[in-house]
Amino acid sequence: MGFNMKSSDFDINDIDLENMGSWPLMVKFIFAIIIAAIVSVLSYYLLIDSKIDQLNAATQKEVELKQLYQTRYASAVNLEVYREQMKEMEQTFSFLLKQLPTTHETPGLLDDITYVGTTSGLNFIRINWEPEIEKEFYTELPIRIDVIGNYHQFGNFVSEVAKLPRIVSLHDFTIQADKDERLRFNVVAKTYRYKESTK
Repeated sequence: MGFNMKSSDFDINDIDLENMGSWPLMVKFIFAIIIAAIVSVLSYYLLIDSKIDQLNAATQKEVELKQLYQTRYASAVNLEVYREQMKEMEQTFSFLLKQLPTTHETPGLLDDITYVGTTSGLNFIRINWEPEIEKEFYTELPIRIDVIGNYHQFGNFVSEVAKLPRIVSLHDFTIQADKDERLRFNVVAKTYRYKESTK
């Protein structure tokens, strides 16, 4: 029997499923292609597809591990530099803490600010503490200052306050002329107290 057969010679009712050996060669060939296609598709989805997902996941994990390795390697290489920086930061932090007034030093700070103001030629109308403001790591201690003077005296006062051994910053200042045409300087000076952790 030749491989080429006319479609008019083929009748699907002639196919005997119990006797595949008697099928025409063309039918056997088509059936083999269909079976091969089915086996290929099933093999891909049952065996290969999940492996591809695993391979992609492993590849992604490899990239992440390489990045982690590079980060940790850079940290390990620079460990001594980081330790030196940490020592410098601790020294700087310790120095700054010493510039913050302790509880028993705050009344003296008022005296220092008053002295700086009077030596700058200012006349004090008032200088007094305002309520403390609690922050996460420190307490803010605001001082309301109201003085009379001229621009030069105000500038000298601000300059001298900056030279105080304790940290004092000036905020929310206003300069206005009062009823006697004198300049009135109103400012909030803030100093800070470190909140030590209680363990």
